[in-house]
Amino acid sequence: MKTLRTALAALGLGRRRTGKPVISIDDPGLQVVVWSYDDTEAASTALARATGWEPEHPAVLRHHLALPGDVVDTAEALLAQDDWVLRPGGRAEELSVSGSTPLVALRVQRLDALHCSQESSRMAGLAQRHGGQVFGWDALQPGSD
Repeated sequence: MKTLRTALAALGLGRRRTGKPVISIDDPGLQVVVWSYDDTEAASTALARATGWEPEHPAVLRHHLALPGDVVDTAEALLAQDDWVLRPGGRAEELSVSGSTPLVALRVQRLDALHCSQESSRMAGLAQRHGGQVFGWDALQPGSD
């Protein structure tokens, strides 16, 4: 059943029990509503200063990292076990990290300080074990119409 829900959500066809559509990492109307690019900032601080974040709605959590090209497939397989999608791009492109592949790890979830902190630690550990770097996280939600 989880696979069916995941497939429907990826196609933008899933619906929550409340009748609200499930967002997808590919929704074109997503905009950044909260971010923390400083690894010394607590997730609770970032969430407290967010003005556009709607805590009761799911968001696309996006971690920015850079990894050596030869470990990207390994990292992708590890992250996929917990429904993360690894794609090229992100802040590492802007920061001109040489010799590494700039990436973003994305997943739809509800945001709270505990889970943001746990996932930040996880991404830092992944990057460290594979000779990469992390560049913080941000979260996206659909914009107001």
